[in-house]
Amino acid sequence: MIDRIRNYVKTFSITTAAVLFLTPFAANAQTNSASNDRWLHVRVVSSDNKGETVRVNVPLELAEKVLPAINKDRLHNGKITIDRHDMEDVDFRALFDALKTTKDGEFVTVQSHDNDVQVAKQNGYMLVHVTEKRWHESKESKEEKMTEKSRVEVKVPMKVVEALFSAGKDELDVLAALRALSAHGDTELVSVKDGGDTVRVWLDSKNSAD
Repeated sequence: MIDRIRNYVKTFSITTAAVLFLTPFAANAQTNSASNDRWLHVRVVSSDNKGETVRVNVPLELAEKVLPAINKDRLHNGKITIDRHDMEDVDFRALFDALKTTKDGEFVTVQSHDNDVQVAKQNGYMLVHVTEKRWHESKESKEEKMTEKSRVEVKVPMKVVEALFSAGKDELDVLAALRALSAHGDTELVSVKDGGDTVRVWLDSKNSAD
């Protein structure tokens, strides 16, 4: 899983850099950044022999300008078209409309042999926790013992989720979600731990990662 995420981050970095160099505002993007700008950070740390670390730092204001310029596959004008076949005909917009008017609580709990999944709403955030399990035979007994293989934690402001689904049933408005995200304070968005590998996505006002 960590390899796929690292590759996604690399691709995102290269694509963003290419677009920035081809746009007229690229030259003064850094000089025009104010101290209260919101920055989206992605950090991927690998524990393999190469010990690779990937860091991406993008000002949200810049991302909002770049995104509409990218029209590829399902992404057009800052929106992603949803393949309803992939979504198995689930109306996620209707699900969110029901969720945002519901009191805080844990709404989905799935416990299986291989994974545990929890979806909850708390203090204006949507929380998603996914734990992947690893089973092995215990030395003390013949019974299998469970250890944690990987953990994914996602924390997204409900206002951002609402903006994401504002385009309609068959689209996700990524641009609107970025604009909604820029109105929030420092926020830890995604945390992934897979063995010794880690992925972190967060928002703050700093122009560099930790």
